[in-house]
Amino acid sequence: MTRSIAVAAFTAVLLSTAAFAADMVPAPIAAAVSDAGRPAADKARDANRKPGEVVAFAGVKPGMVIAEIAPGGGYFTRVLAKAVGPNGKVFMLYTAAGAERPAAKEAIAKLTAEYPNVKLVTGDYAAMALPEKADLVWTTENYHDFHNGPTANIAALNKAVFDNLKPGGIYYVEDHNAADGAGLEATSKVHRMDVAIAKTELTAAGFKIDAEGTALKNPKDNRAAANSEGDSHFMTERFMLRAKKP
Repeated sequence: MTRSIAVAAFTAVLLSTAAFAADMVPAPIAAAVSDAGRPAADKARDANRKPGEVVAFAGVKPGMVIAEIAPGGGYFTRVLAKAVGPNGKVFMLYTAAGAERPAAKEAIAKLTAEYPNVKLVTGDYAAMALPEKADLVWTTENYHDFHNGPTANIAALNKAVFDNLKPGGIYYVEDHNAADGAGLEATSKVHRMDVAIAKTELTAAGFKIDAEGTALKNPKDNRAAANSEGDSHFMTERFMLRAKKP
C-alpha cells in the first residue's frame, strides 16, 4: 500500500468513526436537544454539558418514566421531557424546603406549564415514594452534596432509589470528578466526588455498574481544586456512571 493510499484509508476510517459517533445520539434525543423551546442560557452550556451524548449514554428512550433528583433550573428536565415524549413522564424531585426557594418555584412553574409530562414530587430524597416505579433515576452534579449536611444518609438515599426503580432500571449518576483517592472529604472541601467511593456506595445498595461514560473527561481540569459556581462550574471533568438494578 502506498503512502497516499494509506493516508486516504486512515482518513476514511476517521470520517466513518465521526459519523458513527454522531449516530450514537438517537433521533428523539437529538430533536430534544435542538428543540426551539429550550432557553438560550441552556443552549449556551451545551458545549460543556454535552446533553445529547449524556442523555444517550444514560439510555433514555421514548415512553420512559424518569425521576430526576434535584433538577435545579431544569436544564436536563427539558431535554428529558422531550426525549421521552408524550407517552413518557419526568418526575422532578425536590425537598419540600427546596421547592419553596424562589428560583426553584419559578423553574417548577415554568417546567410544569410548558411540559405536560413533567410532574413535581416533593419530600425527603432518602424516603422517596414515586407515584409509580421508574425506568431511570437521574441526578447530575448533586451526588457529592447528598453526602453533606447534618442529616445526610447516602445509604438510605441509594436504597430509596433502588426500591423505586423497576427491575433492570438505571440509576444515572454524574458528578464533578475528584482526584483519585481524594476520599469523602472532597464532597465538602472541594465540592467534588471520588468516583471510586461512589461506585462502592452504589454496589453496596445492590446496583451493578453497567457502564462508565467518557464524554465529560477533561484532562486539563485540576481535580484537586475546588469546584466553583458560575461559568466554570461545568468545565470540570465529570464522571458518568450507569448503575443497573438487577
